[in-house]
Amino acid sequence: MANLELYELEGCPYCAKVIEKLDELELDYESHMVPRSHSERTEVEEVSGQTGVPVLVDKEHGVEGMPESDDIVEYLEETYGA
Repeated sequence: MANLELYELEGCPYCAKVIEKLDELELDYESHMVPRSHSERTEVEEVSGQTGVPVLVDKEHGVEGMPESDDIVEYLEETYGA
């Protein structure tokens, strides 16, 4: 079972950057597609306190809702990189 969860939006370039890093590091993750409309993104808002994506959850390392693609990529490199 994947410990990582990613809240993403289809066609989102910031999400694509995070997915590219997840694939590069060969990490399994559970994808949660969010609605296009920010007002309908209640699930991601509950996790991160905001409606933007991407948002990463890594319960094993105490990350409950990390926003910002650059921060997520840096976190993945530091935590899971070689």
